[in-house]
Order: sequence, then C-alpha cells, then structure tokens
Amino acid sequence: MPLNDDQNSDFDSSRLSESTASSSDSEYSRQSFTSDSSSKPSSPASTSPPKTVTFDELMAAARNLSNLTLAHEIAVNENFHMEHVDLPQNSLEGRVKQIVHKAFWDHLESELNEDPPEYYHAIKLFEEIKETLLSFLTPGANRIRNQICEVLDADLIRQQAEHDAVDVLGLANYVIITMGKLCAPIRDDDIKQLKATGNIVELLRQIFHVLDLMKMDMVNYTIQNIRPQLQRNLVDYERTKFQEILEETPSALDLTTEWIKESIKDELLSVSCETSSSPGVDGSSKPNLSPTLVLNNGYLKLLQWDYQKKAIPETLITDEVRLQKLKEKLNELRIIACVSLITSNMVGTTIVGLPDFADKLKRISAVLLEGMNKEKFDLKEALNNIGVQICSEVNRSLSERGFPTLNMEIQNSLVGQICSIVEEDNPISSLIDKRIQLYMKSLLTLPSIQKCMPTMPGGLAVIQAEIESIGSQYASIVNFNKQVYGPFYANILRKLLFSEAPMGKTGTDASTN
Repeated sequence: MPLNDDQNSDFDSSRLSESTASSSDSEYSRQSFTSDSSSKPSSPASTSPPKTVTFDELMAAARNLSNLTLAHEIAVNENFHMEHVDLPQNSLEGRVKQIVHKAFWDHLESELNEDPPEYYHAIKLFEEIKETLLSFLTPGANRIRNQICEVLDADLIRQQAEHDAVDVLGLANYVIITMGKLCAPIRDDDIKQLKATGNIVELLRQIFHVLDLMKMDMVNYTIQNIRPQLQRNLVDYERTKFQEILEETPSALDLTTEWIKESIKDELLSVSCETSSSPGVDGSSKPNLSPTLVLNNGYLKLLQWDYQKKAIPETLITDEVRLQKLKEKLNELRIIACVSLITSNMVGTTIVGLPDFADKLKRISAVLLEGMNKEKFDLKEALNNIGVQICSEVNRSLSERGFPTLNMEIQNSLVGQICSIVEEDNPISSLIDKRIQLYMKSLLTLPSIQKCMPTMPGGLAVIQAEIESIGSQYASIVNFNKQVYGPFYANILRKLLFSEAPMGKTGTDASTN
C-alpha cells in the first residue's frame, strides 16, 4: 500500500522545532559533552557490549523502526495519507489476482444459478460485509449496530437458505443503504453506481470494492485525528522508540558514529589548514573542536550526500527522502544561478538587468532542467540547449532595443561556458556551491529563522526565493532532529572529542593535525 508524500508541503518548522535553534549552542556546549549525562531522563542508555542479536530481537527492532518512521511521516507531512491502488494488470501479481478473483466470482455466479441455488459462499460474503460495516461504527452507535447484526445474522440467513427463501438482492440493497449512511461524502457517487448495478454477482463484487475504499477513508480519517497528538509528543515518542531499537540492536548507531567521525576529520583538516597558514600559531597543540560545529558540519554534508550509493545515518532515516529531494533541488538551483552569473558576465547588466529578464532566463533553465536527477537525463545536452535558448533570447532583446546582436564567437563562448558547468572544479560552479553552503550553514547558527533570515550571498539573487524556502525546510529538519537525537549525539561526541584514550585513526589525525 503506497504512501502518498508531497514534500512541498512538509510540516512548517515553527510547529516542531520552535525553540530548538535558540538552544542548540547551549545544548551542545562543551560542558554537556564532558559531563556524565547517564542519570538524565532524556539521555539514552549506555551502549551495551556487543552481543548476538536474535531473530526475534531483529524483528522487534524492525517493527519499532517502522512505527517510528510512520509516526514521523504522519506528524511532519500534512499531506501524508494512504491510497488504495490496484496492482498493474500486466504484472505477475496483478494477473494472478485477476485470475483468482475471476474464478471466485464465476463460481459464485454458478452457485446462485443452480436449482435450487447454493448460498454457502454468498453467506460467507455477507458475514464479511457485516464485520466490515461494524468496524466503521463508533462505540456509541448501538442502534445501527443492532440493526446490522439483526439483518445480516448469518444463522438466520442459513435457515432461510435451507428453505430457499434467501433474498440476496434485498440483503445487498440493505448493505448499500447502510454504506451510504456510513461513507464519506466523497463516496456518494460510488454508492449511486452500486444502486444502478443490476447483476447480483457484479453488485457484490462492487460492494467489496467500495468497502475497500471506505476502509482507506477510515484510515485517513484516523491519521488526521491522531496527527495533532503526534505533533505534540513526537520528540519524546521518537526518542523512546529509537532507544528501544538501540537496546535490541546495539549496532543501530554505527552509521551515525561514522558520519560524526567524518565530520570531525573535516573540521580537523580545516583547523590544520588555518593553523599552517597563520604565522606564529603553535601547530603542535591539539585542536579544540566545538561539538556544535562538528554536528552542523555533518548536517551540511547531507546536502551533498550520494543517497544512491551511501547509507544515511540511522538517526536521519525518517527524513531521508526529504533530504534527498532538497539536495536535488539545490543542484538544479545551483545550475540556474551559474547560468545567470555566466550570462551576466558575458552580456553585461544592460540586458540582464532589464525588468523580468533574469526571471525569463530562470524559467528557460528550469524547464530544460526538469527531470535532471533522473538516471537517463543528459545534462550536457540540456545545458547546450539552455545556452542556445539564452543566446536567442539575448539577441531578441538586443535587437528590440536597437543594439547589435551577439556575434557567433561570443555566442559559442557563452554556450561553451554554460556547458562547462558540469566539469569537475569548474570555478563558477564551485563559487556558487560555496555560497549556497555558506547560506545553509548560517541558517543552522540562527536563534530563530522565523524572526530573521541570513543575508543572501552575492550571485544567488536570481534564486533567492527558492533558496530561502529550501533553507527553511532544511533548518526545520535539522533542528527537529537535534531535539530528538541530541542525547545520542552527545554520547558519541563525548567519546570522540573528549575521551582521554585515542579513538583509533581519528585520534591519530587529531594528534598529528
């Protein structure tokens, strides 16, 4: 049963992480990482020594992860709902289902056409319909409950069958009337179609189809009702569930630990480079890394993560799809900004600075880059087409204003520079990427992104609205993740940053840098 997930309307950051950003520095201060927090209620239990994990424990951990993921999705995604989708008819499962169902309904039809009719399977169907209708009722709906039990009493129907007195059509019509009383308004047309169906076997088949839709409606209604409660208690719920997973599967933080180790190595390398370039600074002293800086650097790496080849940290599994889509959108925006900057440098502000011209170039690029994250997308060809279209648009604007159009040499140079964006270490692409990373990094240090947004770096004005929107979603994910998994990160960082014993290769790097 697929999950319908609209990422563009993810839960607003203010409703899940309103106070997180303002407290992130204090939460991850040196004191919190060097002191013993095992006595705190919010802190995860100490990791137990390696042990053999049984199959039952593994399945229990899988169930906890499934529940955690589902609860997270319901709470943070306002558009999350369940959908009833039939198997494709050309698939093996679809063909098997179609054959089995057709055989059943054909057999039922042959039973009802016998003389006298055989009602065994028809009675079984009405028993199942009865249980389904009862499942839709609230605890206080005693009157309709009693009526359903009385009309669809299997024992009574069997007695009637013994005397060939079963009114199958009458029972089906009662079921349709009752479904009309219990269904959501969106099913009114389906109920009307049921009433217009004449063949009794087809009618029963369609009744079950509509009942399946009503079950899905009930599930989505329940999701809407529990969402506010989940949102109020989601931090504690997710932390508790993950602690249960960790107790059942001690290796459940291995990827997270490696992710933090990589971030520490990056920070040590950065500090080492700064130290070597600063005269008079003692390069032999051990760097004093900020836990908050290490963690934020780790979060930034997620915007350049290879989600197809590299497993994401366990603590971020619930937001993996959202983070991947943010990364993909940022890649598209980076190219659009590069195209805009290259065009501006080549053509000049006379044309590029015209009202709506930059937006027109952005629209051209966005249309031709649609689907760029798909495996078979030819990015080089798309960039070449963008270059050609931009040359055409620039020449048209120049001609309308009485200016000479671009000669072929300049046009070829413009198209060539746009096509070179995909090359490794392209200076324009590297520059734009660094400025996007700088903006995202500044978001993680703000006390509240609702009250103020960081200054947009130069060269990103053309994509400012989109970058701010993505930045808000990104900060929301990060801040909420810190709220839930902060105690787990604290334990890891305490061991890696402040342990007296060297931590393997990372410890060696720290001492040498």
